Amino acid sequence: MSAGTAPEGLAADRLAAVELRDVTLRDGLQLTGRTLPVARRVDLVRALLAAGVPQVEVGSMARPDLVPPMAGSTEVLAALTPEEHARSWVWVATPRHVRRAGDVGATGFQYCLSVSDSHNRANVGRTADESMDGLGEALEAAAAVGGRVQLCLATAFSCPFEGRTDPDRVLALVADARAAGTCDVVLADTIGQAVPADVAALLGAALPLLDGRGLVFHGHDTWGLGVANALAAAAAGATTVDGALGALGGCPFAPGASGNTASEDLLFALRPGWLTPAGFHDLVGLAGDLLGELGEASRSRAARGAASPSDVFPWALPRTT
Repeated sequence: MSAGTAPEGLAADRLAAVELRDVTLRDGLQLTGRTLPVARRVDLVRALLAAGVPQVEVGSMARPDLVPPMAGSTEVLAALTPEEHARSWVWVATPRHVRRAGDVGATGFQYCLSVSDSHNRANVGRTADESMDGLGEALEAAAAVGGRVQLCLATAFSCPFEGRTDPDRVLALVADARAAGTCDVVLADTIGQAVPADVAALLGAALPLLDGRGLVFHGHDTWGLGVANALAAAAAGATTVDGALGALGGCPFAPGASGNTASEDLLFALRPGWLTPAGFHDLVGLAGDLLGELGEASRSRAARGAASPSDVFPWALPRTT
């Protein structure tokens, strides 16, 4: 199989519609012990976009005393151009978050709530229904700056406090009239306990309820099934899958949640048409530099594989003399 062709077992037309959103600068940084300077984060946004990554999550409007690595997100947003904002998303949980981010140029808002009330209270201090009540005002605030809003449903598969999430509860929120006007629905395996059958079943059930909205899968690799789950999501109709460089990340309000699925692993599996082996090598290098700055180890299997010497496999890093 050559670069840009579909992995065997998945329909090419399904994969052609799937984009990677890199979430390193939000979800990826949340559990790191070091905070990156604003200028460095802006440089990373630009490096990812220049490499061809279609979408980037650039920060969060969460309180910096609760999530210290997200301090400075407003400054990151203010530094981006309108063209960069068109490919960027910022995490928000209230209408006030949307207004604050919109005031500094943001136009892509990921309005997040947890399906389980226990996690939503831990994360944003309210029930899921109370968060949904604020969505209409958030949509109005986004419209005032020409923006768009995704509805992100965290703990869509399981919750660290309540266990397995009832799929009917997830589907009710997808179909909720208060979500009319959102551009996408994000279903998040927040603690990485889903298996491909779970992902296929839930996304397949959600698809008829979307009414023209896109479907995004946000997975974690806690149990080693991040890529398998993303491929199941693609086969079920997801238009976007999330990943972070080096599998960084996790949720500070979800005990036991480890890193995101590695962006390098997702790209190696999906082989989007814009990705060449040389471009893949550049992203592996970008990830290595970032992880070194943060004092974090890479958990990307594709990056590890790329380091294996080979004279005939183009995705392996070139030998150095």
